[in-house]
Amino acid sequence: MPLNNVVLVDGVRSAFGRGGRGSLVATRLDDAAATVVRTLMERNPKVSPWMVEDMGLGNVLGAGELILIGANNVAHLAGLPAEVCSFDTNRQCGSSMETLHRIASAIAVGSIECGIALGIERMGRSLAGGGNGAPKTRVTEFNKKLVQMNELQRNMAPDHSTYFSVPFPDFILDASPIMSMTQTAQNVAEVYGLSREAMDEFSVQSHKKTAAAYEKGTYKDEVVPLEVEQPVFDDKGNWLPGEHGKKIVFEQDECLRPGTNMEALGQLKPVAGIQSFGGQEVRITAGNSCPTNDGISAALLMSEQKALALGLEPLARILGMGVAGVKPQVMGLGPIPATHKALRHAGITADQIDRVEFNEAFAAQVIPSCKELGIPLDRVNVNGGSIAIGHPLGATGARLVSTVAHELRRSGKRYGLATQCIGVGMGISTVIEAL
Repeated sequence: MPLNNVVLVDGVRSAFGRGGRGSLVATRLDDAAATVVRTLMERNPKVSPWMVEDMGLGNVLGAGELILIGANNVAHLAGLPAEVCSFDTNRQCGSSMETLHRIASAIAVGSIECGIALGIERMGRSLAGGGNGAPKTRVTEFNKKLVQMNELQRNMAPDHSTYFSVPFPDFILDASPIMSMTQTAQNVAEVYGLSREAMDEFSVQSHKKTAAAYEKGTYKDEVVPLEVEQPVFDDKGNWLPGEHGKKIVFEQDECLRPGTNMEALGQLKPVAGIQSFGGQEVRITAGNSCPTNDGISAALLMSEQKALALGLEPLARILGMGVAGVKPQVMGLGPIPATHKALRHAGITADQIDRVEFNEAFAAQVIPSCKELGIPLDRVNVNGGSIAIGHPLGATGARLVSTVAHELRRSGKRYGLATQCIGVGMGISTVIEAL
């Protein structure tokens, strides 16, 4: 069966707020996402709402207003027809890129012609409570079983040389797979011998590039301004939902620190609770890690044939997609095998990639991943990355694809890559071609 070409017609996002204490805390994100989707449709008036056949929502934490099928709520609030189908999906940090892949796959096989990939995440504070109520004893028993499976998984391990140029030490692979993402960043830094100074310098550059992009108005093509009510907090940082702040226009990422420098980052202490299994210095700090965020992203996809018939000028063609698993102890390296798969699917090689949007969960995972892939860092996150922009988990993937597509059009370049590591040991990648 011949496959249809799939194009990214357009992609937008909200500015990303600080999780827990940012400007989006008092805002229902399903309602705000409806504004983002309406804006996406208004920017593309040749696309009738009746053409949208499916909308997927990528979300990780499922908190508050995002419980149940959040995509359905957003579709109705955005004024899309009731006949629009919807689904939610959770592939941890890769959730909205996974949603984009699912919509693109449906278009490729011809089951739909047009769909929207959406990502929404609220981190650190819920509008409607939450928690799964699982007894702690049951959780402990389950974790013990996972640890017991670690040795069996070790014996099933593929040859690391397939994708990685360095071996993973036994003292890391013998560690429990149940660990924080920050711990995995420390592990990767040790495997590749990354210094704290190198990671801090990467972070400084992320802030500088993002600040420069805002000064040039680069993100005006991408960020949808939202009118929101400022949350009110007490002196301990607790949100006071009964208090109402003034209305503001929220249109710039809140975790950007234009004045970030090596001296300031050097004064930060390592993240508490992280250890070195190899007896080395703990070098992961809040400064060389992404922040927690609230945010929204949305991408409009269509068959190329339909887009051309409508007289549209899509941003890019989806060329390749890939997902891959890695050992959870080195979670941050997931983009390496995932990108190799996406490149094979696209039929191009890494040296042909002109621009990369690499999710900066940690500087520790971007630097070695790019080295292993043979992608120069001067092609990566040229307008800043998630260390400065923010990483609202499920909303990041669609943001990355849209951002690299907009950048390809601005720069006149041809091939782009969007990639990210995924919690518990995975990676996901998308390769696109500018149109």
